[in-house]
Amino acid sequence: MKYRNGGASLSAKKARILAGLMTGSAIAFAPGAALAQDGESTAEVANGDEGTEIIVSGIRSSLASALNEQRNADSIVEVIQAEDIGKLPDQNLAEVLENVTGVQITRTAGVGTGVQIRGTNDNQVLINGVKTVSAGTGRGGISFEDINPAIIGSVEVIKAPTADTIEGSVGGTVNLRTIRPLDITDRIVSLRVQGEYSELSDSVTPRISGSFGDVWQVGDGELGIVLSASYSEQEATSFRPRVDRDTVVLTGAGVAADGSPGPAFNYLGIQFLNQELENFEYETINFAGSIEYAPNDNLMFFFDTIYNDQTRTQDSSRVQGSGVSSLRFNNVPDQFETVNFGSLDGVALGSIEAALVGVIEPNLTRDDDDPNLRFSSDTGARVTTSELYRLGTEFETGRFSARLEASRSTSDSSNPNLSTTLNFINPNPLTPLDGSSNDNSVPFRYDLSGGSLTFGVNFDSPFAPTVADLTDLSGANVVLDAVTNSNNRTQNEETAFRIDTTLDLEDLTPFFTSFDLGYRFNDSSTQFDQLRSTFGTGAIANSPSGTLFSDLLVAGPSNFGDADGRELAFRNFVLIDPNRAFSERDAVFAQLQAALDSTPGGQARIASGSRLLSDLDPNASGNLSGSFRIEEKTSAVYGQLNFESGPIRGNIGLRWVSSEIDSFGNTVANGVVSPITSRGSYDEWLPRVNLIADITDDLVFRASYTEDINRPDFNDLSLSVTFPTGPNNPVSLGNPNLAPETVQSYDASLAWYFAPSSLISVGFFHKDRTNLFVTQVEDAVEDANGFRDITDPCEGGGIFNPVPDRNVLSPTIGNGLCVPLQTIINDTATTTQTGIEVAFQYDLSQFEDVLGFASGFGVIANYTYQEFGGGQATNSNSGRGEDIFQAINPSIAVPVTAVQGLLDFSENAYNATLYYEKYGLSARARYTWRDAFRTLDTAGGASLNSTLGFPTVTEARGQLNASVTYDVTEWLNIGAEGVNLTKSDITQRCVNSGALLCFQGLPDRRITFGATLRF
Repeated sequence: MKYRNGGASLSAKKARILAGLMTGSAIAFAPGAALAQDGESTAEVANGDEGTEIIVSGIRSSLASALNEQRNADSIVEVIQAEDIGKLPDQNLAEVLENVTGVQITRTAGVGTGVQIRGTNDNQVLINGVKTVSAGTGRGGISFEDINPAIIGSVEVIKAPTADTIEGSVGGTVNLRTIRPLDITDRIVSLRVQGEYSELSDSVTPRISGSFGDVWQVGDGELGIVLSASYSEQEATSFRPRVDRDTVVLTGAGVAADGSPGPAFNYLGIQFLNQELENFEYETINFAGSIEYAPNDNLMFFFDTIYNDQTRTQDSSRVQGSGVSSLRFNNVPDQFETVNFGSLDGVALGSIEAALVGVIEPNLTRDDDDPNLRFSSDTGARVTTSELYRLGTEFETGRFSARLEASRSTSDSSNPNLSTTLNFINPNPLTPLDGSSNDNSVPFRYDLSGGSLTFGVNFDSPFAPTVADLTDLSGANVVLDAVTNSNNRTQNEETAFRIDTTLDLEDLTPFFTSFDLGYRFNDSSTQFDQLRSTFGTGAIANSPSGTLFSDLLVAGPSNFGDADGRELAFRNFVLIDPNRAFSERDAVFAQLQAALDSTPGGQARIASGSRLLSDLDPNASGNLSGSFRIEEKTSAVYGQLNFESGPIRGNIGLRWVSSEIDSFGNTVANGVVSPITSRGSYDEWLPRVNLIADITDDLVFRASYTEDINRPDFNDLSLSVTFPTGPNNPVSLGNPNLAPETVQSYDASLAWYFAPSSLISVGFFHKDRTNLFVTQVEDAVEDANGFRDITDPCEGGGIFNPVPDRNVLSPTIGNGLCVPLQTIINDTATTTQTGIEVAFQYDLSQFEDVLGFASGFGVIANYTYQEFGGGQATNSNSGRGEDIFQAINPSIAVPVTAVQGLLDFSENAYNATLYYEKYGLSARARYTWRDAFRTLDTAGGASLNSTLGFPTVTEARGQLNASVTYDVTEWLNIGAEGVNLTKSDITQRCVNSGALLCFQGLPDRRITFGATLRF
């Protein structure tokens, strides 16, 4: 099978470029490429009436095609071509993009979900040039986890946009491209069947994909169709322990468990323990279909559709050791470590001792019922249906050509969730249960040495429960502590129309080759409807015994040590069955509701006309206050002159964008719901210039100056408020006054194509970013006892949240207290980014006669260095952070502040791939490494408040992936792929790199194996 240029050519210049691209495409997508004679697998050359035809398959073909397209592009782009139909180089699109210079990714439970291009998440995703919408309230477009790479033919990353590129990216625009029907000349029939083994979840899940494509003669024209579909399941598991050491014990205040005096220095005690097991199960159906009809060489019609149906189920657990901080004075650690917090914005923070190894025993003189043990089951899902439709035509008459296109992208997501927390009632407590609180004493042991956060029940304590106590499924040793029942829904849609025209100026002017003029209109909206009911009992009296719902109890996961072999962990506990909580949500909710109704508090609430746990009601004031709708209309007009003279070519253009935004929400005052609205608009002029110089046949210089905008996420513009269920979680308030970020980008690169499929390139980029979006947190003040205000308004800071159980943050039992307040603002100063990108690619196939079998080797490598500066908006220490810094240095100026700068930004990153392709064998190994970066992504629901007020630092990390396939016959290929083969873990520290160890991530190792049939 081979490809050709199908459809109307829009200009002479573009015809030249497309001819080059299709030469590459002929190389890229040849599933029927025969193995060369005498065992060679790289190429077959045949002479015929139409000249020499080169058909190449595998890794080399995709690399040659990608380099060819990048070389002929009108701006700075990176391209990844599929090695074969439905066969991009990785099983996950985020991991596919990790091959691109300047791209790093983030993972959820080991699965690639987020992509940073040149150090930023603020990018957009297109499919066949059509803007996609997200499943949530963000701007980035469709999630990479939602699309199976099997339906994608190639991936384009546009780093320097031209005037016709849709605005909205900071780092780059990702365009996912399906196969164009009129570009194929032979029928496509391909089937791929695989299984994926996930080590930590000990499961094998299926992946099935297939493609069909053909072209038929219809009268004097051609009709082409390509259909691709996939069905996949995946289970991903990771372990994420969390330890908070954010409370200070001053010199002389600590007492050892035996009553002896504590150390003569300040130290950080244990405040909270959290063992989180993340488990996600994915079931995804993807379909892509394209039809193209060209009645003649000057006219073509096209229709594309993309359909995605995914259910991502979360079956996670958290085992919490809470109420720990109240005993920090009576449990002096057995061992300490020195933590150096480094410096922030030139202010040296200094060092302090921190708890490293020890026990946390109940102590009657300090607290009669702490610490306590709780078991949480986080059972939720994201059920998403996404659709994309594109209809249009291309035509050419004389020197004029045009493309008209209408498109519609939609996403409809619901989030069914029934999450529960059980309070363990220790049959062997320090003091008898008095029912005055929701705690019951359980002793713990911790060992944080060796960079590992390990902890569990201290079974050596006289107050320890037995394993049988902890795993009793009768329910006698647990009570229901908290329930969250919800089914929030997000609906996103964008309808767009665009017209792109070209006037061919060849032979009319000595320099300009064509003029492009275009218009695009889009109407976008997001609707978020909150549907939630939540309750925390706050006291044993309102906590029904597990005996009332014992048939719902199951043993919790016991494999927390499987990732790193740790012996100290919470392995013995019970949960409300997460499978039933998901599949029988209404029935499980009704049983928990009945259990709550049976308590004294439940009876009292019913007598007063309500219930402890409300039924889901979309008209409840709390749900209306959390719901919102945002509508946005944008018009964009662009003009662009394309030029070429001798070795110089390029384009100069200007894009004008005008947007109007309407925000609708609700406010609640004294139980009365009132609608509120806000309206805004802005106009932007975006010049874009790209210059390419073919210095020699093999040396290409590129330079560009471009401007773009980055619009705030829809939820950041929301007028509504959602109250979280945790007492330490901040309440996020939208800011409808946010202005879009503006970005000025300067790029220059030099590429040397020194051999076939080979490259050395060096690139420089610089960005000036204004109106950067920065997260700000206003802390809720705690007094000397660690207690917070429980009345509204919160004069000392923060915002009143009526939902959470106060837990240890107040001596008064109940729900509602002051919590941190979080919002987004525009940084008033300019933030700069400067970076260098280096890429190298080399193929030894040209040395077949000299090297023999060794000529099958090749290497791909790239390196990115970048730094940022400027900015003015700062983070400030939390109250606990201030206590720590003052304990280290009483004269330090407080609050300690630091410019937030860019999140998820690594200064250094590289990846290196070694591949081999010969004799039907195709293999590759890729090692990816990225430097430390600051992030708001933490374990166990931690917020800026619990990380001392500053974003967490994820330490530098590398990961090894590898794959191998073998052509058994011309039509059968078998292979396997491994992800995270070395089981590389994740380390996160508070305040600075190398400072206080706060969180760990222990992701899965996954192996995919299967076969591909080609007919």
